Amino acid sequence: MNPRTGGLLVALLLGLVAALGAADAQQPPTIARVGILRPAPPSPEVAIILEAFKQGLREHGYIEGQSVAIDFRFPKDNIDRLSDIALDLVRVKPDVVFAAASSGVNAVRKATTTIPIVALDLETDPLASGMVASLARPGGNVTGIFLDFPELSGKWLELLKLVTPKVSRVAVIWDPATGHVPLKGAEAAAPSLRLELQILKARGPSDFEDVFRAATRARAEAILVLSSPIFNTYRRVLVQLAAKHRLPAVMPFPLFADDGGLMAYGPDLIDLYRQGGAMVGKILKGARPQNLAVERPNRLLLVVNTKTAKALNLTMPPSILNRADRVID
Repeated sequence: MNPRTGGLLVALLLGLVAALGAADAQQPPTIARVGILRPAPPSPEVAIILEAFKQGLREHGYIEGQSVAIDFRFPKDNIDRLSDIALDLVRVKPDVVFAAASSGVNAVRKATTTIPIVALDLETDPLASGMVASLARPGGNVTGIFLDFPELSGKWLELLKLVTPKVSRVAVIWDPATGHVPLKGAEAAAPSLRLELQILKARGPSDFEDVFRAATRARAEAILVLSSPIFNTYRRVLVQLAAKHRLPAVMPFPLFADDGGLMAYGPDLIDLYRQGGAMVGKILKGARPQNLAVERPNRLLLVVNTKTAKALNLTMPPSILNRADRVID
C-alpha cells in the first residue's frame, strides 16, 4: 500500500469514527415515563397537587420535559370508566404508575401485574386486602402510602363527641367505591363512645342532597364524611349542605375546614403527592416495588373552624384548640 493510499484510508476511518461519535452524542437521553390515575374529576387543587408530585420527582433528579414525561388520566364524569382509563394508561407502557384512592389502585392492578404501582390509598388495608405481603417488603408490583384507618376512624368520632358531648346519633357518609375499611373502623369505635351510626351511601354530588335529607329525617346530630376522592373534590357542596341542615361535620381532608367545614383531621394532600412523587422517583432510580417499604403519611393535621362553630352555637373546647395545627377564626 503506497503512502498516499494509506493516508487516505486512515483519514476515512478517522472521519467515520468521528461521525459515529457525533451521532451518539446527538441521541436524545432516555426519558422515563410516569402514569398518574386519579379517580375524580378535575378540581381547583389539581395543579397544586401535581406540582407537589413533580417536586417529589425532582428530589431524585427527575424533571418533567427533560428526564421524565407524565401522563395524567382521570374520569371527566363517569367513574365507572376507571377500568378503561387504567387499561389505556397501561398501553402507553409507563415505567411506573401512581394511582390514587382504592378505586384507582384496584383499576390499575387489574390492568397490569408487571408495571410498578405506587399507591396513594387512604381507604384500604394493604395487608388484609392481600395487596402487599408485608409492610416492609411488599413482595409484588404494588407499594405506596396507606393510612391506619381503624385508629383514625375512631379519632373522627372522638372529635365530634368532644365538640358535641350530648351527641348520640351520627350519620356516616360513605362512598362504596372506597371499600369497607374506614367504615368498619368507625363501626368498631362507635360503641365505646356511646354512638349510634347511620350509614348513608353516596357515589357523587347528585346523591348529597338525598343523603342529608335522610340524615335529618333520622334525627342525626352530626356528620362524619369518610375518605373519598369524590367527596374531597366536591367538599364545598358538603360544607354548604352541613350548614344548611345545621349539622356539625368532620372530614379527613384539612381543606374541608378551610372551606367552611367544622373540623378536619387527616393528611394534607399536597404533602401526600410530594411523598408519592418521591417514591416514584426511587423506583425510577432502580428501587424495586417488592422491596420498597410501604409508607404512612408524614403527618396528620387537625384543622378547626371556630367561625363555623359559632354559627352552629358550639364552643370549641380547649382540648381541641390546643391540639389544632390550624384554627380558622
